[in-house]
Amino acid sequence: MAKSAISFVCQNCGAAYNRWQGKCESCGEWNTLVEEDITGAATMPVSIRSKRKGRLFALETLTGKSNDAPRLPSGMAELDRVTGGGFVRGSVLLVGGDPGIGKSTLLTQATSLLARAGHRAVYISGEEAVAQVRLRAERLGLADTPVQLAAETSVEDIVSTLSEGAAPRLIVIDSIQTMWTDTVESAPGTVTQVRASAQALIRFAKKSGAAIILVGHVTKDGQIAGPRVVEHMVDAVLSFEGEGSQQFRILRAVKNRFGPTDEIGVFEMTGLGLREVSNPSELFLSERDLGSPGTAVFAGIEGTRPVLVELQALVAPTTLGTPRRAVVGWDPSRLSMVLAVLEAHCAVKLSGYDVYLNVAGGLRIQEPAADLAAAAALVLSLVNAPLPTDAVYFGEISLSGAVRPVAQTSARLKEAAKLGFGRAVLPESARGETGGDSGLVLNTVSGLTNLVAEIAARGNPRGDRRANPDEYREHLPEKEHLPENLPEKNATPARFRREGR
Repeated sequence: MAKSAISFVCQNCGAAYNRWQGKCESCGEWNTLVEEDITGAATMPVSIRSKRKGRLFALETLTGKSNDAPRLPSGMAELDRVTGGGFVRGSVLLVGGDPGIGKSTLLTQATSLLARAGHRAVYISGEEAVAQVRLRAERLGLADTPVQLAAETSVEDIVSTLSEGAAPRLIVIDSIQTMWTDTVESAPGTVTQVRASAQALIRFAKKSGAAIILVGHVTKDGQIAGPRVVEHMVDAVLSFEGEGSQQFRILRAVKNRFGPTDEIGVFEMTGLGLREVSNPSELFLSERDLGSPGTAVFAGIEGTRPVLVELQALVAPTTLGTPRRAVVGWDPSRLSMVLAVLEAHCAVKLSGYDVYLNVAGGLRIQEPAADLAAAAALVLSLVNAPLPTDAVYFGEISLSGAVRPVAQTSARLKEAAKLGFGRAVLPESARGETGGDSGLVLNTVSGLTNLVAEIAARGNPRGDRRANPDEYREHLPEKEHLPENLPEKNATPARFRREGR
């Protein structure tokens, strides 16, 4: 009988140690080492393994005829957009998201649509009983669809059952953390079990040609729980995002071997399940507060789709020694950079104010083209003056204060014109990329100082905050005091000259 081998494996990164310790030296997490018996991983004696010879396989050249992998549309346009046009035969997808975000609802709808189209779709639940899944299907109005359902956690039993008869076109495993295999002796959910179970299911998908969707739990940091090697093993990693207080849900591709990784799918959670949103811009701007100070509409690009979203800023006097900087839906580092540029090149003093920035609708913006819209919203919140309700903003701000051009300018302008906007503020160097037929009034800016000068010319001091306009003007320079050009290398900034430094 083989002697048992004990190892302590980190449940966050998969690093193994021969003794227990409080902190994992590989990922730096605390209390993540769990004792596991790794004897089951070596099912063959060492003497036999050393004598075993490998089998011969054929080698091929790069030249040759290769057919494109056929895709199976799911019937949900937003899901097909993210996956690249549908499910590829033999592919494995990993879907992660916060608890209660709607992962099971989305996959139940996808399997039901495929089953109605005449394809064999199987839903394997390791967390719920069959009756619980049926209750969800009845609530969604999908109880009459011919989806094959089971509640099982043994990978060997699942593979044996699905191997009988015609190969399924789509298999949903909900979730991979509940699966276990006989090849390793560990509890379900551990790093060893998740890795071995995923490997067995991936091998079955490649042999049978069935597309498999694995549902993964996420940690408190938003990362998919389990070893990171599972994300490398699968063909695509999808993230299902959204706020509990918002009805919007966003499906984003983090990794995709068969399609782009910058596309998003937008859904709306309703009482009858997830509803696809074909025009996200109209939905994000449906509850916009027209004429409110500190708001600006940003014309962004998500993959190949232009998306218009509202940026909300609030600048309030601080009572703390260190002002607060809070941002939701945008990179906090970009906010710090924009504030530094406003302070250094535009003489806008925000060091005595708390700054809050929010992307309305729960969308998370990743492109730097939102710099210009964020800067406009921040300055307008300080001045307490609203922007024109029919204007959109986009442009990247450099550390020198210049406004740099961004990609796909014409697509942004066409989307803004389609939604009824009549004016666009964009980089001056991007004028040649507009196409000339957008129908919008273009206001080009070469530097951030030009935008701040326009806002300062029509600024309206807040009566409830500062009764004396002259005292307020010290925090936002007048138009004639703004530098026409960017300061030279050794030039003294205007705000230092005024303060007599």
